[in-house]
Amino acid sequence: MAGRREEKREDLKARLIEAAHARIARDGLSNLRARDITQDAGCALGGLYTVFTDLAELVIHVNSATLKALEARLTLAEAKSKSPTDRLRNLAQGYLAFAVEHRNLWKALFEHSPPETSPTPQWHLDEHLFLMDVIAEPLAELQPDMPAEDRAIRARTLFGAVHGVVSISLEGRFVGLPLERLAREVDELVQTIAAGAEQRRQGM
Repeated sequence: MAGRREEKREDLKARLIEAAHARIARDGLSNLRARDITQDAGCALGGLYTVFTDLAELVIHVNSATLKALEARLTLAEAKSKSPTDRLRNLAQGYLAFAVEHRNLWKALFEHSPPETSPTPQWHLDEHLFLMDVIAEPLAELQPDMPAEDRAIRARTLFGAVHGVVSISLEGRFVGLPLERLAREVDELVQTIAAGAEQRRQGM
């Protein structure tokens, strides 16, 4: 009996995540409403709170699925044989393409701010680390003498640079780039950073 109850609970959980995912993808995180989600999932409003503590926890699970999709997009086996510079370029272009194709889901990764009473769980914070790991790997080849701690910081810096350009451009800020130039400029940015790292390594 307990097994059947758990099975039904997991089915409801999956339907709610799917419904919230679809709503965020279509309408954006700011327009997400619990009543709409439960209606789409085919359950009563109270059903959401038998599975999740609150709407913020449900969004975390949607963001978790988005991160898994982004990871699959960026960690391609065929890229392993490329030079470290080309791997960084591929990562940046893959990140940009994902942001353009899944704009609302991508934005939700950075827009979601859980209430202080329900902080982001550690398991979800850990899921974000793959972004830093895939950047740090080619950086280790470009600057092999850099301490691991410094490399981790440099990976965050590089991610922040690319994300910043992508973010302000897709948001249409006045300093942002037109979409038709964005991919080219992101590529130039990464190549410039990688060339500088390579030059410094050779000069040591």
